[in-house]
Amino acid sequence: MSKQAAELKPVLFVVTSNAVKGATGIPTGYNLAEVTHPLEKLQAAGIRVEFASPQGGTAPLDGLEDMKDPVIARYWADANFRRDIAHTLRLDDVDPSRYSAIFFAGGHGTMWDFPDSAAAQKAIREIDAAGGIVSAVCHGPAALVNARRADGSLLVAGKQVAAFTDGEEEEVASTHVVPFLLASTLSERGAHHRNAPNWADNVVVDGRLITGQNPQSAATLGEALRDALLA
Repeated sequence: MSKQAAELKPVLFVVTSNAVKGATGIPTGYNLAEVTHPLEKLQAAGIRVEFASPQGGTAPLDGLEDMKDPVIARYWADANFRRDIAHTLRLDDVDPSRYSAIFFAGGHGTMWDFPDSAAAQKAIREIDAAGGIVSAVCHGPAALVNARRADGSLLVAGKQVAAFTDGEEEEVASTHVVPFLLASTLSERGAHHRNAPNWADNVVVDGRLITGQNPQSAATLGEALRDALLA
């Protein structure tokens, strides 16, 4: 690792603002494990993190969190973290040039507000164009399905990626709840989706694009993002 963390611009963590699964009325939001596990890896290395969401302000929590998980429990008891996640920046107000990388956390809520977010697409495009890292885990890659590079090409076209699989969506009985199947849609956009068994730890690094399959992949993704930033 040749770079020093203190030299790095912060990483922008983006979480959903969407609290309901479409017309079902079922509550949703961001997945806490997918925020806290990568956050722990970056902060332990001295890398700064800031939080944003499409609407800004308080981000809705999915509510399916395992408070027996020591990393989740520690952050949920941390006043600084709780303040940050309750006062997320509004993506429209973010200056992408301030960040070394962008990371999209998952949770089913992302499937409704990430794909067509012009602010998310702008941040991805500008961070990518500046040589920064684009990363996402689980349903977070919903932000990538319509994202384009500065030259207009689809960001994921020709890229190896991991994301919440169609099989995992089926296992959680959400195939007919989500507006589209994430893995299938990424493949339709020209990505080479790397499928692992349901709930396997699966992180794919393809240049400056780092993606993970599910909550079980969140810590490994944090390590991969950390290592790429400090390389």
